Amino acid sequence: MKILLFGKSGQVGWELQRSLAPLGEVVALGSGAENGLCGDFMDDAGVAATIRAVRPDAIVNAAAYTAVDKAESEAEAAAQVNAVTPGVIAVEAARLGAWLVHYSTDYVFDGSGSRPWREDDPTGPLSVYGRTKLAGEERIVAANPRHLVLRTSWVYGARGGNFAKTMLRLARERERLTVIDDQHGAPTGADLLADVTAHALRSAAAGTAPAGIYHVAAAGETTWNGYARFVLGQAQQAGQALKAGPEQVERVPTSAFPTPARRPHNSRLDTSRFRAAFGLVLPPWEQGVARMLQETLTT
Repeated sequence: MKILLFGKSGQVGWELQRSLAPLGEVVALGSGAENGLCGDFMDDAGVAATIRAVRPDAIVNAAAYTAVDKAESEAEAAAQVNAVTPGVIAVEAARLGAWLVHYSTDYVFDGSGSRPWREDDPTGPLSVYGRTKLAGEERIVAANPRHLVLRTSWVYGARGGNFAKTMLRLARERERLTVIDDQHGAPTGADLLADVTAHALRSAAAGTAPAGIYHVAAAGETTWNGYARFVLGQAQQAGQALKAGPEQVERVPTSAFPTPARRPHNSRLDTSRFRAAFGLVLPPWEQGVARMLQETLTT
């Protein structure tokens, strides 16, 4: 299998270079030009030409405009990257008969209620980011029947910055922290997302699992406050010197931190369809975060 990967430099893209390698040849592109190939999503014609040149059996799109607040003032750029170019990719993939894996988000929902969102629940994005990601889904589904659209949430990676590292830094500097306690979801590792992507793509390409939209996230749930407390507790157990421990993390509502883009309160995702279709287990979020912290705290 020949796989064309877009967004190789992001948290998920970095892990995908590893997880996809056993499936075959991987042509991985960042946001620029490499060897005459284009990975710049502001240049949809260049991306289309690249697909025609590479002629992959599968395309995995890990590129996205993810600056949620900035998107409110850069709606056109967000739409180009999250909707227009993915739609072009879907058209080109369909011409080749290629599978397309694309990542989406719980931000396509309105964040109401407390029940985990199912794939067929009504959408209702609260932000430009959410609306552009939903538009990308719609274009892909309409253009290419061989699609796997994987909605996920609260993605983190060991490589680069993340919420856990920020909490550790602040806990070393301050005696008390204030963290939002009314947004609910499951921290999902980029490594987990990349690994299940490879399994899902292999199953879909072999004809043993159907195309469609699927929800993928680590098992369980927490709040950003609970996430912070878990991180600091793990750090203390590892012998880290902190000024603020789990008990010094104050619970505050979303309204305490106004942002240009509205955040959903309910980011829970029901993953039962994905688990049943592909025969996979999604481990508890604590397991992935603890593993990431072991790596972070020992380097």
